[in-house]
Amino acid sequence: MKLSRRTLLAATGAAATLTGCGLDSSPSQSGELLRSKAKLPEPFTVPLPIPPVKKPTSPGRYRVVQRKASLEILPGLKTEVLGYDGLFPGPTFDVRSGRTTVVEQVNELDVPTAVHLHGGHTPAASDGWPLDLLMPAGGHHDHSGHHTMQGGDVKTGSRTYTFPNTQRAATLWYHDHRMDYTAPQVYRGLFGLHLIRDEEEDRLPLPHGDREIPLVIADRAFAEDGSFIYPAAKGRPGVESAYMEGVVADVTLVNGAPWPVHEVDAVRYRLRILNAANARRYELGFDRGPAKFVQIGSDGGLLGAPVEHETLVIAPAERFDVIVDFSAYKPGDEVTVVNRLDDNAPVLRFKVARRATDDSSIPAKLSTYAAIEAPKGLVKRQWRFRRGNAGGHHGWTINGKAFDPVNMQAQVKLDQYEIWSFVTDVHHPVHVHLAPFQVLSRRGRGPGPYDAGWKDTVDVRPAEVVEVLVKFTAHKGKYLIHCHNLEHEDMAMMAAFETI
Repeated sequence: MKLSRRTLLAATGAAATLTGCGLDSSPSQSGELLRSKAKLPEPFTVPLPIPPVKKPTSPGRYRVVQRKASLEILPGLKTEVLGYDGLFPGPTFDVRSGRTTVVEQVNELDVPTAVHLHGGHTPAASDGWPLDLLMPAGGHHDHSGHHTMQGGDVKTGSRTYTFPNTQRAATLWYHDHRMDYTAPQVYRGLFGLHLIRDEEEDRLPLPHGDREIPLVIADRAFAEDGSFIYPAAKGRPGVESAYMEGVVADVTLVNGAPWPVHEVDAVRYRLRILNAANARRYELGFDRGPAKFVQIGSDGGLLGAPVEHETLVIAPAERFDVIVDFSAYKPGDEVTVVNRLDDNAPVLRFKVARRATDDSSIPAKLSTYAAIEAPKGLVKRQWRFRRGNAGGHHGWTINGKAFDPVNMQAQVKLDQYEIWSFVTDVHHPVHVHLAPFQVLSRRGRGPGPYDAGWKDTVDVRPAEVVEVLVKFTAHKGKYLIHCHNLEHEDMAMMAAFETI
C-alpha cells in the first residue's frame, strides 16, 4: 500500500538531520520553539482553574459533544479551541475500577476525530485506532490535506466508546488519535483526564477533596489576536519541515491557564500531574525549600512505597501522582514551580494562605504492587525509534518502517510476558497501548529514578536502550506502539501490532 504520508516524508526528511539534536543522556528538549505574537500576561495573575467532573446521563453512561468554542485563555483575548464539551482541557471523568463507562462522543467539529483512552485497558473497537474515524455530523468537514487511507470503522455524527475500567486506580487521560492529525488536534484542545479509583486507594489516608488537584501542563503559542499558532504543513498532513523534531511553545498552560496561581493551606496536597504537551519535557522543581515531590503513583497507579524527588522529569504523556507538603511554610509565603529544563522558567505558583488541620499522611506501604522478576526464556522484541529510510524516503520510523495500518509488525499472544526493548536515536517518549509495563533496565543498568511502578509511557533518551516487561490480557485485536512526541507520531513514528 502506498502511504500518502510517504510523499510528506520525502518532502521533509532532508530538512532535518540529527545534527544539533544532542545525542546525550540529558533530559533536554526535542523540538523547535514557537514564539507568541500576542500580549502575554504577567505570570501568576490568572487563577488556576480545575476542570469540571463530567456528570453521567445515567449510571455509567456519558455524552460528550466535540465542538468549537471561543475561550478567554489569555486575559482580554479569545482563542478558538476544539474542545470536548467545548472545554480546554475537556471534562474529567471520575470513575470506579471495574465499573464500565460508556461514552457517546458527538462530533460537531469540521474535522474527523478518534478518541483514545491513554492508559486504558480497552477493547480494540474502543481504543481509538487512528482510522476508526468519527466524521462530523452531517458529513461536512475540511478535506484539506486529508489522508487517503481506507479500511477503518468510520462512523458519522456519533460513536459509542466502551471502557471497562478493569484496572487499578490510576490517572489516565483521553485525547484525539486521528491519523496524521493527532498533534494539531490535541494542540487545539482535544484532551482531558480520566481518573479511576478503587478500594485499595480509598483506604489510604491521602489528601482528598479540594486538597487533591489535577495539574494538566502543556505549552502553546498565540497569534496577536489570541488564536493558537501551529505550524501545520499546507495542503498535506504533518508540520512544516522546520518543526519535524517537535513543536515547543513559549506559554505554559496549567489546566488551560497561563502560569496560574493557586491558594493553598499549609498542609499536604495530592497533585496529579500530566504532561499534555506535544513535545516539551519538563523538569519540575520548587524555587524554595523545603517542599519536595513525594511520588505515590505512576502512569498505571500506586507504587508499592513512596519515592522522594527533588525534581520531576516528565516527558510528554507521562503522569506522576505526588504529595507536596506545605506545612513548613507560613501564611503569606509563595512557592513557585519552575521548569529546570528551561532556565527555571515559571510554571505555576502556590500561595500559602493559612494554617489548617491535616488528617492526611503518607503510608510507608501504598499498595500491593511489587516489581516482577522477568522469567527466563521469554519472547524478546526490539523496537527501533529513529529517523531512517521508509519505503525509499527519509522520515521518522519504527524498525525502519513508516506507519502502515494494514501490516502488523508483531503478533503478540495474550497472557504471556514478553521483554520489549526500545532503542532510540534522539529523544522519544514511547507509549504502548492496552497494557502497562515495568521498566527492567536503562543502558544495561537498573531502572532510572522516574521509572518506578507500572508505566504506559517511558522517556527514552538519546542513544539509549530501555527494556520493559509487558503482558497483554483480555482483548484481542489491533493496537499501537508509537512515539508520544506528537509531531513524530504524525510523521509516521507508529507501528501496529496484533494481540492474538
